[in-house]
Amino acid sequence: MEGVAAQIAAAGRPRVWAEAVAAAAGGSPVAVATLVRVPAGDLPSGGRSLGAKMLVRPDGSRLGGLGGGPFEEAVAADALAALSAVPRLAAQALYYTSKGERVRRLVAQPDAAYQVMLEVVEAKPVLLVVGAGHIGQSVTRLGEYVGFSVAVLDDRPDFASRERLPEADRILCGDLVESLRGFPIDSNTYVVLVSRGHKEDELALREVATSDAAYVGMIGSRRRVTAVIQHLAHDGFPHEALERVRTPIGLDIGAETPEEIAVSIIAEIIQTRRGGSGRPMSEGR
Repeated sequence: MEGVAAQIAAAGRPRVWAEAVAAAAGGSPVAVATLVRVPAGDLPSGGRSLGAKMLVRPDGSRLGGLGGGPFEEAVAADALAALSAVPRLAAQALYYTSKGERVRRLVAQPDAAYQVMLEVVEAKPVLLVVGAGHIGQSVTRLGEYVGFSVAVLDDRPDFASRERLPEADRILCGDLVESLRGFPIDSNTYVVLVSRGHKEDELALREVATSDAAYVGMIGSRRRVTAVIQHLAHDGFPHEALERVRTPIGLDIGAETPEEIAVSIIAEIIQTRRGGSGRPMSEGR
């Protein structure tokens, strides 16, 4: 019976991989749990062997398995939590007892705990850059390099061109307001407003401030961005929506050049996405 269960688990792995590939290509995100270590002396049973996989969907349904019982239920619960976590971790190593109890890595003995690699598989996050000037161009280049699917919007044909933006997946040229109203912004979208002037940035901000975007940042001096935020507040935009706008945009690293400013912007986006503190890594050493 144990051999049959293991064969069934192995047969389900191609289906797990296929669904994970579909998630990465733009489908609904999934969490994949892989058993990478078993307690010493543990006998494979019910598919609970090295390499066993279980895929968990946002609705809680599953594909594959880790042998059933409290252990599998605990992993499934953690996988579902990982799918809804904000910020979302791409991968994490978790340790469990056979009873499904989570233990910390520092106290988990290799010969007494199961180790599971839990990975969230989803489509590339979208970086929407409004403005194709020097800063927008640099943000596009860095955004593509760190794994975003980059879309760039500008109303100037000479700027919104493939020659200037070879790294962009999508280049949109047209009226900023109309183009933003037609752009699909969701919780996996990060919006950067770096157009040619604060008037254009304000028009764009009015379209994205209350969207589901994971991040909205707007460039500008403190005086100008304060005036823009006050305009929107006066026009009835929700306080919560305006509070989450990152402006002035980026982390304070003393950036001066367009490339340095782009680094500060992308760093803040990564911090938002991964939940970093922004403090020096050496602090508190």
